[in-house]
Amino acid sequence: MATTETKRPVVCVFCGSVEGTNPAHMDTARRLAQIFHENNIQLVYGGGTKGLMGEIARTLVSLSGPESVHGIIPRALVSIEPGYKNGNSGTPSTSSASAGGGGKEAERVVGESQDGNVPSSEYGLTTIVADMHTRKRLMAEKVRGGGPGSGFVALAGGFGTIEEVMEMTTWNQLGIHHLGVVLLNIAGYWDGLLEWVRNSVREGYVSKENEGILVEAKAVEEVWPKLVQYQVSEGRYQLKWEDE
Repeated sequence: MATTETKRPVVCVFCGSVEGTNPAHMDTARRLAQIFHENNIQLVYGGGTKGLMGEIARTLVSLSGPESVHGIIPRALVSIEPGYKNGNSGTPSTSSASAGGGGKEAERVVGESQDGNVPSSEYGLTTIVADMHTRKRLMAEKVRGGGPGSGFVALAGGFGTIEEVMEMTTWNQLGIHHLGVVLLNIAGYWDGLLEWVRNSVREGYVSKENEGILVEAKAVEEVWPKLVQYQVSEGRYQLKWEDE
């Protein structure tokens, strides 16, 4: 049985389901996948097949295999993802492009399987859940079950991305988890949020100790060291969450 020290680290990445207008962010997704591959990290993410989501998942699967990626997506979102087909019916199956080029691109046909999982494909394993709340809870559970260095990382994204990363920051402050939360701040994308945190400290709504719960990384290469070296804030609430 694997001990905590030998468990594979699990990192949840929050990011956009579109490419955005700055190519640096798609490049960042690919480079982060390379870092995960080099450090035997399993990716947990929102199950999207487009934009930054699809890019990091697809790249890591190509480097480390399908078992390196676990996507978790609400059923309602399956219908708008091009990487899925027949989102509400059919038998789970996969079809892969023929070797050497040509053939049909891999696609997933989503149906009702007993464990709620979709067979692995070019985006790894996918679990379909009922709603957004279940998605976030399950992603957090996967990360909490990982080895040293497990945590949360935010790339560029929109409303959903900022909501997810701030919820994990809040959960850290409340003592629900003790894992690192890293903002990968490429091209100053998260400058506004970081300034908001600093202003919240100045205004007395966030303690100085808890300001460091949310960690900034300005380069992809900083992400893994910051997760491994993450120090828990002494200002966190010492609450008991047995039911979490």
